[in-house]
Amino acid sequence: MAGSKVRFIDILFPLAIIGADIFVYIILGVLQMGYDDHWDISKGEYGSLKSMSRIQIVFYLALQLWNLINIIGIIFLGRNIFKRLNYISWTKYF
Repeated sequence: MAGSKVRFIDILFPLAIIGADIFVYIILGVLQMGYDDHWDISKGEYGSLKSMSRIQIVFYLALQLWNLINIIGIIFLGRNIFKRLNYISWTKYF
């Protein structure tokens, strides 16, 4: 891989994606804090959907969806890294 150049955008783009991901987690976490502040034992067990208002359920489901998107992204990233490493290891034999 002699002579390959690393461009600024090759470094900046993944950092921007990670930053945006962390920003979404922060926003969803702050929105979930309303549930923690206003939870009442008479409404139900802590963390159950019965004890949440509709907007809190939306925030909870958005957080779970974002977790799923991140898991899929990590699997995709791991697959690409594995394919690249596997390709590099096979090309030195041919």
